[in-house]
Amino acid sequence: MTALTHFNQSGEAHMVDVGEKAITQRTAITEGYIEMQPETLKLIVDGGHKKGDVLAIARIAGIMASKKTADLIPLCHPLPLTHVEIKLSAEIDNNRIRCQTTVKTNGQTGVEMEALNATQIALLTIYDMCKAVDRGMVIQSVRLLEKDGGKSGHWQYDQQNVA
Repeated sequence: MTALTHFNQSGEAHMVDVGEKAITQRTAITEGYIEMQPETLKLIVDGGHKKGDVLAIARIAGIMASKKTADLIPLCHPLPLTHVEIKLSAEIDNNRIRCQTTVKTNGQTGVEMEALNATQIALLTIYDMCKAVDRGMVIQSVRLLEKDGGKSGHWQYDQQNVA
């Protein structure tokens, strides 16, 4: 396991200096789920929510969140994102919505945090819009699926290697 990079030799938190890193295309893909009552999912899928199109609003919230990540996570670098895509899909048999986010940039550091933040906020927006009818919704399994670019290259989530 590599050392934690956000701490200096004295153990103090610091922002990592990425100035000497090569500019490469960086991509991160994340996923997460929000489970809910079947009636809540039906309301969303049928477009019957009085506040409007829940999934469209969640998608926009996630995109906006990806661009604000450095404002929320203290040691994240502000990055010029070149692409953000949020796919929200209903899984009727599991009473949940899946969010998959892809974020890209050409830069000196990765976009994993931006993708994770976008996924979390898209799911949290669904919760916010539907809490009046279902306070028991559960956001779960938010994780990095894949990242590419930079010195460490390609990494992909492997279900078999989960502790």
